[in-house]
Amino acid sequence: MNLIFKMGEFEAQFPTDRMYAKNHMWAVQIGDTLRFGLAAYAVRLLQDVYFLDWELATGTPIRQGHHIGDIESSKAESSLHAPLSGILSDFNQALLKDPSAINVDKYDTGWLFEMQADATGLLSPTDYLEHLEAVWEVTQRTIKGQLNH
Repeated sequence: MNLIFKMGEFEAQFPTDRMYAKNHMWAVQIGDTLRFGLAAYAVRLLQDVYFLDWELATGTPIRQGHHIGDIESSKAESSLHAPLSGILSDFNQALLKDPSAINVDKYDTGWLFEMQADATGLLSPTDYLEHLEAVWEVTQRTIKGQLNH
């Protein structure tokens, strides 16, 4: 089942079998690790991701908010930050060669990285939708401001 957030004329769908971070990443538990990817909201804002680079190596302990990499798309260049504190355990190596899976299959083959971390602090799908509703107005103003420059 998916929840839907309306982004103007576009819909961003969110699977309910995941948790979400306020920095617009999804998380799913796989064994003793959490796998993270970009939520549909972030992918829609970025549009057409074509470059991804990681700053850290696997096995690196990180704090929530720590800069871990960069992503570029046809709309923006953005820094990627750790959604939780923990230890980076794996990166999706296929995305380094071709990050287009982020655009096409964001909730499966487009996953970004895995880390060993406590999932406390992640949002349920309904809490994430409430978060999106709270930030959407500011996001729209930011987008319009960028378009007017």
